[in-house]
Amino acid sequence: MTVGEVALDAEQLGEELGERATLVQFSSAFCAPCRATRRVLDEVAAMVPGVSHVEIDAEARLDLVREVGVLKTPTVLVLDARGREVRRAAGQPRKIDVIAALGEAV
Repeated sequence: MTVGEVALDAEQLGEELGERATLVQFSSAFCAPCRATRRVLDEVAAMVPGVSHVEIDAEARLDLVREVGVLKTPTVLVLDARGREVRRAAGQPRKIDVIAALGEAV
């Protein structure tokens, strides 16, 4: 699955999409980098108007994990306002990289 092929909506995410962009984080319970990723994404979402952060428990949502092709946690998808994936990263992201990726979505 390549960037641009994935499109998610509020029903699939269990939360509304951000007005300008959505940071979708796939996490698992015992994943230390997931906790650090949550902090980074929460900070970025608070800094950038119209951006929301949605965290999804990968173990509880295996259907969605398979649908979007997530292979490890944490995986972060950057969605545009319509829910289309514009960027994807596996592993713990740096704040500067998340902000740069948002530039493609908004």
